[in-house]
Amino acid sequence: MFDGRVPTILLFGAPGVGKGTQGMILGQIPGFYHLSCGDVFRSLNINSEEGREIYQFSSRGQLVPDELTVRIWTKALHGHIAASRYKPPDEMLVLDGIPRNPNQVEMLKNTINVLAIIHLICSDESQMIDRIKRRAIRENRADDANEDIIRTRFNVYRQESEPVINCYSPEIIKCVDAMQSPPEVLMEVLQHLVPIRNQWLADLPELPM
Repeated sequence: MFDGRVPTILLFGAPGVGKGTQGMILGQIPGFYHLSCGDVFRSLNINSEEGREIYQFSSRGQLVPDELTVRIWTKALHGHIAASRYKPPDEMLVLDGIPRNPNQVEMLKNTINVLAIIHLICSDESQMIDRIKRRAIRENRADDANEDIIRTRFNVYRQESEPVINCYSPEIIKCVDAMQSPPEVLMEVLQHLVPIRNQWLADLPELPM
């Protein structure tokens, strides 16, 4: 039942598991709309007030505070809806990078209705670190090629973001092996999401004639 909150799928997991890749692909499939926190931040004009606020933290390698993150992301969401780029409740919002911690879960509870969490799991951290380093070389991302920085990102994830999964019912959490190839991961993700989307559409009230 649509209660005004946007129907949402969370892509969740440690750094490098492919959340952005899967989100970008899902966003190209009719019925899904991808809006990552990172994309919202990168789209800001650095000379705007919000752009300068974000830069104050990102330039020092610091995490953007929750209030600022949620405010800017929510404003972007409403902008996408107003411009009819994203059309709830018929389209499902696909998120990665937000909510980043339990406090953001609480702050967004009246905005998003999380119908499923795709938990991309990597049981071998060393393999994931190798994958991130290879990607960094391929995409010329020097910081991501530094193993110390990668391990720091994993530590931040474990301390800050991993508890997010405990904020939701286990019934909506779908685990997917992230070490498969991207097409294999996508196929498994869609096996989870297609029935959820079909049920969501079936439960929506019919528009009056």
